[in-house]
Amino acid sequence: MAIISNCTASIIKDAAFALKQGHLVAFPTETVYGLGADATNEKAVARIYEVKGRPKDHPLIVHISSIELLDKWATEIPDYAIKLARNFWPGPMTLILPRTGLARDFITGGQDNVGIRVPANNFALALLKTFESEGGYGIAAPSANKFGALSPTNAQAVQDELENDLLPSDLILDGGCCEVGIESTIIDCTSDKPEILRPGAVTLNMVENIFNIKRSEESYMSAHMRNSRKVLAPGMLISHYAPKARVYLGQTPIIGQGMIAIDHIKTPLGVVRLAAPKNDLEFAKTLYEALRSGDRQGLKEICVIPPNKGTLKEAIFDRLNKSASSL
Repeated sequence: MAIISNCTASIIKDAAFALKQGHLVAFPTETVYGLGADATNEKAVARIYEVKGRPKDHPLIVHISSIELLDKWATEIPDYAIKLARNFWPGPMTLILPRTGLARDFITGGQDNVGIRVPANNFALALLKTFESEGGYGIAAPSANKFGALSPTNAQAVQDELENDLLPSDLILDGGCCEVGIESTIIDCTSDKPEILRPGAVTLNMVENIFNIKRSEESYMSAHMRNSRKVLAPGMLISHYAPKARVYLGQTPIIGQGMIAIDHIKTPLGVVRLAAPKNDLEFAKTLYEALRSGDRQGLKEICVIPPNKGTLKEAIFDRLNKSASSL
């Protein structure tokens, strides 16, 4: 198993063939790196769970190259889900929909629903299209890390995390750093109204705007803002996205601790500055790698001051709150 940095068309074709043969391929998306397997191959998908140490009842997201393939995996698709897909795909949004027979229990965690996404990354789309041209239907791909740990946003982080568990026949495709840096928005589309289960770069305001509604109508709400129906989706555990260091939110760091905060916030004496992003977009993009850097430096505690404005502030706080709940 090695990192392949020069991802030519020939390399992409080799990776698609590897997937068809039941091997695993880690690849970049705009959100985080995914650990991919043929979504119809039970043995290959079982290896994802084994490598990650992921509980078998936690569903996987199936990646496809186009909205045109949605009905292969999902049925009873409401009109509002089609509108969401046409507005935000390719992009950082996963839709939860009633499954077809193609989405079997080993993908859905035994649920009657399946998560589907079309990523907005040239490497990912090229891999998906090549895989589909060779008879594949979709690539199951959770984040390429151990279950509950930080998602990787570059190829080296994948190798650091999983090198002892991947086989020589598995591949890691290096597509550079992820543009978004946090996982996709997950939207439940199994009832008469969409419900955001996990916030991300497709925000509640963006969803509301395409339906031309006002927040006061409470028609399209985040699950954490009200009692949600029990739909299990990736990243919904209270504790998740955790580095080895203990994470504290909103407090001023002291000597020996790490610090992540917007660039205008000064670093106290004796504190290790891990990142100084200029805005919420840069904050999200650099967050996981900054937390990983703290682990590499052997820091025991990291203080993070989340951004208080910007479109991604809710998603960033969601990840950090779960990270801080892990110990």
